[in-house]
Amino acid sequence: MSNKPLVLVVEDDDAIRRAIVDALSFDGYETVEAATVDDGMNAAVQSPCNLVLLDLVLPGGNGRNGLDILQHARRARPTLPIIILTAMGDEGDRVKGLKLGADDYVVKPFSVKELLARVAAVLRRSPQRPMDVTEIDLPESGALIDLARAEVRHADGSRCDVSEKEVELLRYLATNGGRAISRDELLENVWGMDPRGLSTRTIDMHVARLREKLRDNGDEPRVILTVRGKGYMFGTNGNGQEQETA
Repeated sequence: MSNKPLVLVVEDDDAIRRAIVDALSFDGYETVEAATVDDGMNAAVQSPCNLVLLDLVLPGGNGRNGLDILQHARRARPTLPIIILTAMGDEGDRVKGLKLGADDYVVKPFSVKELLARVAAVLRRSPQRPMDVTEIDLPESGALIDLARAEVRHADGSRCDVSEKEVELLRYLATNGGRAISRDELLENVWGMDPRGLSTRTIDMHVARLREKLRDNGDEPRVILTVRGKGYMFGTNGNGQEQETA
């Protein structure tokens, strides 16, 4: 069995699909192909692919398109990296795709060099996606973060719900505990957004809300630490000292 990454190419244009497959093969990847919604949906779940290149406009879907494949794959294989392929003017589809969990997008027409660089970058960071943490114990405060139930349980018996995105953020921070994680990395790996040229306070607002729910919003937060000039870090075992950011 080959150890080369297997890339599923879902594209209905035969010429474009063949060009992508040839470029990937030349660069050392194994490939599997699909040209319709139904075939793409089946292959994304049933093939052992390591990444999907997904065109959004596809035939044979009975009203469905590539976004439906994206949603289906996300439910069945939450950590599967997916790059969407879109036409120059389809900004709305790109935004929808990113919101539904796509890791990146490439705009047609694209160069082979750009496509291969995006594939390599997404595959490089995809192992960092943590999905195995279900509970985080904070012994100093007596609190327990139950990621499976999306709630925080405090020692006094009170409970607080956390949103799906807050769960993803907590899981990522906790699995990378003790390492300062930049806002750009969080945007890429938790929000599935390309941070280049993007100015947003989304991460800071989510961290502020989480600190409030964790009762970690005093002068010296001990669970989610701010690291000067770098980003955020999950304090090992929920303890540590905050380093103010610039």
